Amino acid sequence: MPDLLIELFSEEIPARMQARAADDLRKLVTDGLVEAGLTYAGAAAFATPRRLTLAIDGLTAESTIFREEKKGPPIDANPRALKGYLQGLGMEAPDKWYDEQIEALKAGEVISFGDSFVTTQELKGKRVLMAVLEYPPRKAADIIAEVLDATVRNFPWPKSMRWGTGALKWVRPLQSIICLLSDEAGAEVVPLTIDAITAGRSTRGHRFLSPDAFTVNGFDDYEAKLKRAHVILRADERAEVIWNDATQQAFASGLELVEDRGLLAEVAGLVEWPVVLLGRIDDAFLGLPPEVLQTSMKEHQKFFSVRNPKTGRIERFVTVANMATADHGATILAGNQKVLAARLSDAKFFWENDLRTVKADGLEGMGAGLANVTFHNKLGSQADRIARIAALAREIAPHVGADPDLAEQAAIVAKADLQSEMVGEFPELQGLMGRYYATAAGLNPAVAAACQDHYSPLGPSDAVPTAPVSVAVALADKIDTLTGFWAIDEKPTGSKDPFALRRAALGVIRLVLENGARINLRDIRVSAEMRIPDEFKSGETVPDDAGANYDSLLAFFHDRLKVYLKDQGIRHDIIDACIAMPNNDDLTLLVKRARALADVLATDDGENLIQGFKRANNILTQAEAKDGVEYSYGADLKFAEDGAEKALFAALDAADAKIAPAMKDEDFSTAMTAMAALRGPIDAFFTAVQVNDDRQVIRRNRLNLLSRIRKICLSVADLTKIEG
Repeated sequence: MPDLLIELFSEEIPARMQARAADDLRKLVTDGLVEAGLTYAGAAAFATPRRLTLAIDGLTAESTIFREEKKGPPIDANPRALKGYLQGLGMEAPDKWYDEQIEALKAGEVISFGDSFVTTQELKGKRVLMAVLEYPPRKAADIIAEVLDATVRNFPWPKSMRWGTGALKWVRPLQSIICLLSDEAGAEVVPLTIDAITAGRSTRGHRFLSPDAFTVNGFDDYEAKLKRAHVILRADERAEVIWNDATQQAFASGLELVEDRGLLAEVAGLVEWPVVLLGRIDDAFLGLPPEVLQTSMKEHQKFFSVRNPKTGRIERFVTVANMATADHGATILAGNQKVLAARLSDAKFFWENDLRTVKADGLEGMGAGLANVTFHNKLGSQADRIARIAALAREIAPHVGADPDLAEQAAIVAKADLQSEMVGEFPELQGLMGRYYATAAGLNPAVAAACQDHYSPLGPSDAVPTAPVSVAVALADKIDTLTGFWAIDEKPTGSKDPFALRRAALGVIRLVLENGARINLRDIRVSAEMRIPDEFKSGETVPDDAGANYDSLLAFFHDRLKVYLKDQGIRHDIIDACIAMPNNDDLTLLVKRARALADVLATDDGENLIQGFKRANNILTQAEAKDGVEYSYGADLKFAEDGAEKALFAALDAADAKIAPAMKDEDFSTAMTAMAALRGPIDAFFTAVQVNDDRQVIRRNRLNLLSRIRKICLSVADLTKIEG
């Protein structure tokens, strides 16, 4: 079986597009080959700044005989529709011929053409035309040429361009194509021309170090010759070279490289022959916060930061050149250091200006301009929002063990850095710069920490703040966001969530649960909405029913909670059984109940208890519907006849004695265990006793006994929600 090598050689492909483009090339080509009847053993795609490469192993030399069924219109359809269907199968003939064939089909005959034929078939009570098309084997080279031509012409680049006089569009001007089939007998070029570019077997190496063209005979030969021509084909190998060289050079200087996998992947896409160079940062800039240095170098120069592990300062940088030079990179480093100095001079200017503002006017003075910054046209300015968050943080503080005064103060200044020059230049530093400025202003360390931490968590993998003041402000921030957008009816719909409300809800859930906070969301939400001025809530978009609006927001929290707990192995029906209970707006209580129920249902007793409960509930529900009465007036032991019936009375009394105080103490584990212990007595009761006895007194007593089972079980969780 032959192997296939494809290379699409062009001008520089943006680093951010390379990985996706390589994957698209692999998928488009392999899908096209398989659809045409070829099979293969394996495929791998690669990208460098100037090439996309695809290697396919074990490709079949020709396609198999392929048979396809193509359904047509009903036989009694409009004759023009029937004719169009036949023409679409490739039948070209005079109109009279089509009329004759249609009549033959109506008579039940079969029309043959080549190795294919058309007949009629009964489908869902209708006679329809059905073509059975058979395609003869085709050589792999012919199929490859068609598939690659379609792939190149319809490649899904995010952005593409035309050049010269041709019509072809590519991300950058396409210069050459390799399309080579190789086996033990040798290699042959697949005949293919795309927009005046004829496929061949030659490529080029590094633009400066090895610019001459060379020919290849297959993938292994191709990769080896590329490396000799100063091109490392595999992106992960380039990244490994960069990482190893950079860490070694940093270590040799007594420093450590700051890990940044995203930057590493990006830089690996910028070079074909990585040369790692360790540069110096001018002493004048070493006083800048390390995050400022790291952000500036990453965003503007794609430099890695090198840290002094003893001081935590960023003191040097690593740049990756795409060129080996006679002076070992000295000229490159000198140019980079000059450009870096200009960039860091700007950062230093911003930093010093911001510090002057803070020392003169305080952090509140820095943030005064937020009164003129609109948060949302229906929710007021950023200053309006900050006032709401501050009041809410003060209210939440006791629930999370925070000082109310500090929580309010932190909320007032937490977003002041949005008005700083540094955050204006580097928005990703918001919060972090707030901590620096709060510290410079001499504010309480808890307030400074909250300035940075109140945005967290920003995603499922982001750390959750644990400091009480930070937790209070973070909760207030997110709850105000959710409450505000619910009040103006700007809720997420489908996949659209322009205000990241799902992320905010998940943030509230994680803040509450991972800190063990006891907060009633209903009370907090009502308090938050009361602080939204009426002029912001007026209009047709505001729901008339505030209760329904709250229920909608709580349901939104519950939906996010299900997603959160599903990742922890708790089934959605277990969560539903606990959501149906009182105090379901206390997330910590709700999850505590759900975990206890999940643990019990994982046991044999718990699993089988559900069946006994459902049997009791079904019998009771049917009897109540039939009799038109409610059986909940208490069963009497004196009417019990069977030993199993008496044992169930005793078991229910014992369970009730344990469950009631345990539920009062929120000891759900004890309550659930006591409930699960009912499994044996309930099973024995149903085995020995007929509930619907002919004697009405006995029947009523037993139905009331079932009512006790239902009442005790439902006091722990709504077991009717449990599936299975």
